[in-house]
Amino acid sequence: MKSAALIASALIGSAAAFAPAQTGKATTALHAFESELGAQPPLGFWDPLGMLDGADQERFDRLRYVEVKHGRIAQLAFLGQIVTRNGQHFDGPIDKAGDAYSSFPNGLAAILGDNAIPKEGVQQILIFIGILEVTLMSDWTESAEFPGDLRNGTFEGAWNKWNDKQKLQKRAVELNNGRAAMMGILGLMMHE
Repeated sequence: MKSAALIASALIGSAAAFAPAQTGKATTALHAFESELGAQPPLGFWDPLGMLDGADQERFDRLRYVEVKHGRIAQLAFLGQIVTRNGQHFDGPIDKAGDAYSSFPNGLAAILGDNAIPKEGVQQILIFIGILEVTLMSDWTESAEFPGDLRNGTFEGAWNKWNDKQKLQKRAVELNNGRAAMMGILGLMMHE
């Protein structure tokens, strides 16, 4: 009888080792951002790298701006991969030598491959992106309503036709599409 009680108590004790530990709910500064746009099911607020530990609203807004911007770039990159892999290219020559757009490979091979775009062409692309970055793709009027708002006083009629709930939903859609595109373009790059 004593041995049965001893075995039963050993089994109960070993089962308790696998039970979840009971802890009190921890409070952190992250609670300030759990209701922000983008904290939605199924993940909720997700900061695996702890970039917002002890952050203020200004830091959060900066990171949100960067996230939206990278999402927009990733959406364009993903679409560019899909279109060019489908065999659709601009018509005509890409340079004075008469090389057609379609004569260069797709993806990273267009920059790093054997038949890559000449380095002068890549430099022109980077200069063009830099010009866009400092002119059109920045809040140069400092009139942004939210991080990533680059309207600069234009397109007011199109944006103002929506109520606040619709505007928030449009921003959430853009944020989620950007997140998906970042993962998508990363996947396409890994497959090359």
